[in-house]
Amino acid sequence: MNRKYELVYIVSPDATDAQVAELHTQVEQIAQRLGGKIDKTDNWGRRKLAYEIGPHKEGTYVLETIDGGGELMKEIDRRLKVSDLIIRHLIVRVDEEQTVVERVRNRRTETMRRRRVARGLPPDRQPGEGQRGDVDDDRDDRFDMNEGLER
Repeated sequence: MNRKYELVYIVSPDATDAQVAELHTQVEQIAQRLGGKIDKTDNWGRRKLAYEIGPHKEGTYVLETIDGGGELMKEIDRRLKVSDLIIRHLIVRVDEEQTVVERVRNRRTETMRRRRVARGLPPDRQPGEGQRGDVDDDRDDRFDMNEGLER
């Protein structure tokens, strides 16, 4: 089963653009060989580090969004650990968080619809209903982390 991961790695500031591109190509080849694929690559460029890592005060940040399995991520992790150009790297599984957010959003929507019907209103908001043009009540910028942890 494929899962979604985010890989962030910091390349030494001494590395050239060609070497950074070569690292990306290596990650892509590993992903293809082990049945995964890279959805998105985002090179954030050279930035100052939050704290010094060895002699380095800055590095080139790269974010990769990868669809793949655990074996793929273990292999990428192993390869990045032995690379001299990589200062730090981090792999995070992100699909589980998305599932929790979606479950909470669905639960909220169902609760809102049930309450509206109990008050004699249609289940969904009508155009022009709400406070001062508030058109989107089910937006999730008020997400409460504790709400998604109930199982």
